[in-house]
Amino acid sequence: MKIDPVKKPTLPRLRGQAASSVWRTLIAGGALLAALTGCALPSLEGRSHSEALPLEQARDTAIGRAVDPLAQQHPGLSGIYPLFDPHDAYAARALLAFAAQKTLDVQYYIWRGDTTGTLMLGMLMQAAERGVRVRLLIDDNGITGLDDTLAAINAHPNIEVRLFNPFVLRWPKPLGFLTDFSRLNRRMHNKSFTVDNQVTIIGGRNVGDEYFGATQDILFADLDVMAIGAVVQEVSKDFDLYWASQSAYPIDRLVKTESSQTLAAFQEQLQDAEVQPRAKKYQQILRESNLVSALVQGQLDFQWARTTMISDDPAKALGPVSPEKLLVWQMDELLGKPAHQVDLVSSYFVPTAAGVRAFEGLMQRPGMQIRVLTNSLAATDVTAVHAGYAKRRRALLEAGVQLFELRPTMDKPTRHGSGPFGSSGSALHAKTFAVDGKRLFVGSFNFDPRSVNLNTELGFIIESPEMAQALSRSFEQVLPYRSYRVELDDKGELVWIQLNEDGTQRRFTSEPDASIWRRAGVGVLSVLPIEWLL
Repeated sequence: MKIDPVKKPTLPRLRGQAASSVWRTLIAGGALLAALTGCALPSLEGRSHSEALPLEQARDTAIGRAVDPLAQQHPGLSGIYPLFDPHDAYAARALLAFAAQKTLDVQYYIWRGDTTGTLMLGMLMQAAERGVRVRLLIDDNGITGLDDTLAAINAHPNIEVRLFNPFVLRWPKPLGFLTDFSRLNRRMHNKSFTVDNQVTIIGGRNVGDEYFGATQDILFADLDVMAIGAVVQEVSKDFDLYWASQSAYPIDRLVKTESSQTLAAFQEQLQDAEVQPRAKKYQQILRESNLVSALVQGQLDFQWARTTMISDDPAKALGPVSPEKLLVWQMDELLGKPAHQVDLVSSYFVPTAAGVRAFEGLMQRPGMQIRVLTNSLAATDVTAVHAGYAKRRRALLEAGVQLFELRPTMDKPTRHGSGPFGSSGSALHAKTFAVDGKRLFVGSFNFDPRSVNLNTELGFIIESPEMAQALSRSFEQVLPYRSYRVELDDKGELVWIQLNEDGTQRRFTSEPDASIWRRAGVGVLSVLPIEWLL
């Protein structure tokens, strides 16, 4: 049917409720369209300026007085303490917040409004009540349902909350992608928790129940490190850079609420959370943990090593930046080319065709060994990411790379130990790798296109043979009993080998413990042109 381009089409005549319904729909649609196309980010003019606590003042705190003598004994080095266990990871953050006297600088990609997330916000509030200056920087894509709560605590005179790369449309936020996808597709994936500019925690964990072992659903096996010494000031400078960046917006310029009402609501929510059985368990964990008391008393067993912080420039969230401002460039400069061994742990491993070629090139070196641990299809929480990995799996194996896929259930340590990822977890979330048994990376960086090109990331390169070799030993002593080893059989077909505690093996010819529908979904996703988004 041909439509006359000159004659304007008319709506059918409607009466009564039908007419009213159509007009309401048109008005709502127009309002939504206006919201999506007519709103802009608020101005940053007049935004407050602040910086990390000066080192002289930082040393004159309880933590500083404990840490500084240790740092003086190891000039230029940093003390590193791994946090494998999720309960230890929670306790370290909570007890450090209790011990803070001057400043708390906190930066995360995701902050849940669940039990541990609520308790942690309560701890920040308690610190602010004691006079501690709290700066909280969170990626705006990871605070579902927390607008009012964060706006409320921001009203405290000692707390300032900023949202990184925010959505103008607050609800429903995903609609913002329709008109501003290129910007909103770039996220801040960094994680750091820095107290009095004297001790910091960085790594893979966000803030939420699944990261601290507080849920019966998905439990992440993850890795953080607590650090003192020279590298802490590097983290503080990096936080200042992000805090003052053009992507960090004060929350009160985006979320308008009655702070007194929402603060009262948060206090009620906090009281409710504190009486829940799950919260009582974590209160008990804090009572039993001696991490921070051992730190203050100089008794914590730090591994002292030359440690370098690497990170992306926050301008990466606004578009491409020069290569030297990228974490991947800094990583390559510091690590150089591996000589004989790479042991890589990545929860979201998407090597891409270019990555496969890089691995193939490394494997040409005599005696080179590359081992990779990632999630199995049954364990992963992001099926699309597994599809990006699965399409490169055969090529990696043909190149000689050894692949291990974490099994979905790790209820207790095996008789071979729990390895570097704690004693429990149903999915891998750690991001770490060891090179030549000499150097170790720990941080937020995944080996995927998103970490390389879109998200900002943060991590440490730790020159510690002891830590690097501990990771490598886990591939030999622990992971064979907690993962599937993927190989090619005599016919060139993929097989998954499960090694049992009694030494017997079980072989699978398709993705183990995954439904036919999930396997089919991976097959469909692997042919779609979405690899650059993963």
